Amino acid sequence: MPTTFHSGPVRVRVPATSANLGPGFDALGLALGLHDDVAAEVTPGGVRVTVTGEGAGELPADDRHLVAGSMRAAFDALGGQPPGLALECVNRIPQARGLGSSSAAIVAGVLLARALVVDGAERLDDAAVLRLAAEIEGHPDNVAPCLFGGFTLAWTEPAGARAVSLPVDAAVRPTVFVPTGRGLTAAARAALPPTVPHPDAALNAGRAALLVHALTADPALLLPATVDRLHQDYRAAGMPGTAALVGALRAADVAAVVSGAGPTVLALTEPPAGFQAGTDWQVWRLPVEARGAAVFRGRLEHAERDPVAAGRKS
Repeated sequence: MPTTFHSGPVRVRVPATSANLGPGFDALGLALGLHDDVAAEVTPGGVRVTVTGEGAGELPADDRHLVAGSMRAAFDALGGQPPGLALECVNRIPQARGLGSSSAAIVAGVLLARALVVDGAERLDDAAVLRLAAEIEGHPDNVAPCLFGGFTLAWTEPAGARAVSLPVDAAVRPTVFVPTGRGLTAAARAALPPTVPHPDAALNAGRAALLVHALTADPALLLPATVDRLHQDYRAAGMPGTAALVGALRAADVAAVVSGAGPTVLALTEPPAGFQAGTDWQVWRLPVEARGAAVFRGRLEHAERDPVAAGRKS
């Protein structure tokens, strides 16, 4: 059956995410109330991308842009490519900081492509969106919370990625400490050893299980539930400032972890009054985003074109 495209624009709002959450390496993730807004429209030819906010002047303005490339992959899955595309990206999620900017771009691209196809939801359901987004990203721990919202547990089967989303206890109030410097996921992964001691693996399994209970029912247990032995210590030498801040926060009884591959630090409990992270960090209190990605018809409105995110409070 030929692919038919909508003639008008569509837009999507996608949240930032934090993966791992300490012991849940490549499996657990949390959606946060900081969003990118992206609009797309089918055109007679070519690909044009405009970027405002984070990454403006740095990111590609053609098919090489991650949103555009993800749309192309989704259109292939949907059965056909449009003649051209025009994209408008208003980015608020910091790039290469461990807050899921690439996953947000991928999820945005797949959802926009689906929304531009007349019967896209029938051809590519949410489970298929997750599988495709995880295939593009390489792992599902960020794309799952970006897509579904809340606290997600993701895993990969032979048929592809799967995930479940769980509600987060209202007492969980995340704070992120965002550094000025960037990090690279590939470099962070390269720091990991090919094997780990059995006691460390056993410890992480127990703490990851405890973390599910702590986030959904008993936040008083978040400090012990966020102990990790699989990845954070191995990566510490490559981001000493991040490791030092995590250590200082945990010494103050704050359930702090490296956000994704870093270098952002995520605190799942509130830092004590007067805690000072230093001048190299921006401190934002962000709510848990329960909704996940949301798709709308029409162009970006005036408020959605503002690259300064509402909700960033230091």
